Amino acid sequence: MVKKAIENFNISQICDSGQCFRMTPICENTDYVPGEVRMKVIASDRYLEIHQIGKDCIFNCSEEEFEEFWKVYFDLETDYSVYMARINPNDKYLMNAAAFGSGMRILRQDLWEMIVSFLISQQNNIPRIRRCIENICREYGEKKINENGEEYFAFPKPEVLAELDEDALKACNLGYRSKYVVRSARSIVSGEVNLDEIREMPYKKAREELLKLFGVGVKVADCICLFALHHLQAFPVDTHIHQAMKVHYKRGFPKRRYKRIEGVLQQYIFYYELNFSPGKM
Repeated sequence: MVKKAIENFNISQICDSGQCFRMTPICENTDYVPGEVRMKVIASDRYLEIHQIGKDCIFNCSEEEFEEFWKVYFDLETDYSVYMARINPNDKYLMNAAAFGSGMRILRQDLWEMIVSFLISQQNNIPRIRRCIENICREYGEKKINENGEEYFAFPKPEVLAELDEDALKACNLGYRSKYVVRSARSIVSGEVNLDEIREMPYKKAREELLKLFGVGVKVADCICLFALHHLQAFPVDTHIHQAMKVHYKRGFPKRRYKRIEGVLQQYIFYYELNFSPGKM
């Protein structure tokens, strides 16, 4: 068990931010503490439970695992107040968005998991994406047991999904996206696309390589770059961001002013549009 007081960290906001899909609230009727949020997180093949009240967080893992994995995963060594301090105070919309989502973090997630997650995300909503990912993990992921004796499933390896028929994942509710995932897995297993090389590439080169995967367009590539490779200059544009740009940034988002942190600000805007802004879709 690891206890930390963390500024600008809100596990509920991160859960609802659209960047991760294996984070789930824990609903318990016993030992409830008012104001406490309990969340379980599955990342690759790891399982974690977090309890948070205000800035105080309890990570139910060893100190060693926290230092080696979860601290990096949640980007906890970064001071996000520095990013918020760069916002133009005259930009009231962006100031409000950042204040509303001030507990946001850009997670450092597994590259293969993000490729599949955002291939599934196309023309889809967050609850359905979560169900699709849970389905493929249960069907094709390795079964694990957490410290509570409960089973969970690791994210399936590309080698497993590459062996499937292109339509096999329709049974997991992926629909037409099934062939995107299977063909992408085959490209990776064959060596046509090398994930280890992509991890070492700068943003534009990494995006160019990701676009070689079947079904990956610019928006999906930017999501992968931001949420797996931590290229903070990536600025994914979906319908929510497009709507916000039309209303608040008719001349385009001022990327030059916010060079190399555009993706952080994109998340503030996305979360604001999704959960609060009167102009949300």
